[in-house]
Amino acid sequence: MLAINAATFPVGTDKKLTISSFHLNAGECCTIIGNNGSGKTIMARILNQELPAESGELIHHLRSEMVSFEKQIKLYDDEWQRTNTDMLGAEEEIATSVENLIQQTHHNTTHCHELAALFGISHLLAQPFTALSSGEGRKVLLAQALMSEPELLILDEPFDGLDVQARAQLMATLEQLLQKGIALALIVNRFDEIPPFAEQLGWILDCQFQHLQPRNTFFADPLTQQLLHCASATELTLPPALHQTEKPTFADPLIELQQIKVSYDERVILHDLNWQLNHGEHWHIAGPNGCGKTTLLHLITGDHPQCYNNNITLFGRRRGSGESIWEIKQHMGIVSPALHMAYRVAGTPLTVMLSGFYDSIGLYQQPGDQEIKLARQWLKLLGMEKQEQASFLQLSYGQQRLLLIARAMVKHPTLLILDEPLQGLDSLNRHLVLQYIDRLVAHSHSQLLYVSHHAEDVPTCMTHRLQFIPAPAGGYRYEVTRL
Repeated sequence: MLAINAATFPVGTDKKLTISSFHLNAGECCTIIGNNGSGKTIMARILNQELPAESGELIHHLRSEMVSFEKQIKLYDDEWQRTNTDMLGAEEEIATSVENLIQQTHHNTTHCHELAALFGISHLLAQPFTALSSGEGRKVLLAQALMSEPELLILDEPFDGLDVQARAQLMATLEQLLQKGIALALIVNRFDEIPPFAEQLGWILDCQFQHLQPRNTFFADPLTQQLLHCASATELTLPPALHQTEKPTFADPLIELQQIKVSYDERVILHDLNWQLNHGEHWHIAGPNGCGKTTLLHLITGDHPQCYNNNITLFGRRRGSGESIWEIKQHMGIVSPALHMAYRVAGTPLTVMLSGFYDSIGLYQQPGDQEIKLARQWLKLLGMEKQEQASFLQLSYGQQRLLLIARAMVKHPTLLILDEPLQGLDSLNRHLVLQYIDRLVAHSHSQLLYVSHHAEDVPTCMTHRLQFIPAPAGGYRYEVTRL
């Protein structure tokens, strides 16, 4: 049994999270819903016995494991630090394999392979963990958590980063775990990610959790009804570009890829891909986890080592013709899970926004008055003007993502590349960001490359779709659709 009554938990130096009542038994499933910055991740850590109560009652008799974005980021950070030091021998520099990571704390090869099969990652067991996509990494963490056979599984945003099929598989797997007597606590910000088998639901708002309610009572609650409708459309006026001069013009196609092939040893990621982007086009790139969507984007941005081995033309220049990476990226705004993981430098929301003008992670130049004025206009648009001097790294994951999306938009780039940009955002912020994207595209020269597994998360401005489809003989074929 897990019981919390009239308890408070410290959150930073001047804030506390309060829990009036929370009860969960073995074999029960509850779901906690909250907006960005509401305290969801702190709540998850409390349920996992990571934070002591400052006051009140906390009874915890369930062996627990937790899976979260923060844990996934920490694993990437730890692995990067472990393999990027001069103190290691040649063998130690090899990245940890998926199989070894799953068995990091509980060694049982048979159980590891069973869980890998359950989550459809058996083919990845020999791969380095750091080479996986965000969705694949999430499945690995789930398998790792289940290795210890916990009595309580706490999942903080478990469906983000997973494609449609993977989300359905995970939902079915969670129901099986529930039937085996494992207690489940899911923390989400999407109403459509509330499992149909969750008997108890509750809100966490502004670091306050009242109590769990039966499903029917929860949806009939006036507060729930109000929050369900709080994402109504509002008029938006985006801050202007820094320089109102005419944008540089490039001949069609803006991007051209010919006979693209990317492989690692014998594993082929992309094969014979021919694709181009012309003026006025906005592309949705779709496909299952591991099909090569992010690899494609990294070829375009120059962040993939095989980009110079392929026939790629960007803004009228063949890749490898003497251009610098910054000459290419000055025409781009980029948001991705990888960028979010890399943006670990100390700074404030204001400096993060300003860094978008210079395509840097961190701010290393003295910005001008106009840049500062525009950055503050963007913070006001996001409702974060009062937090401009807060610590970026202390913000919630969703607030960080929101800032990075605005950072990519701040210079009205020729090409806006958004890889799973809404990952980690609640329904209100997803709705607002989609409006920002549509408005920017409608009132600027920016063109969009957009990756998302959620059909409802695709902006209305999209004109084309590049779909990765599993081929009968293995690998993927490509299908282009005009929307």
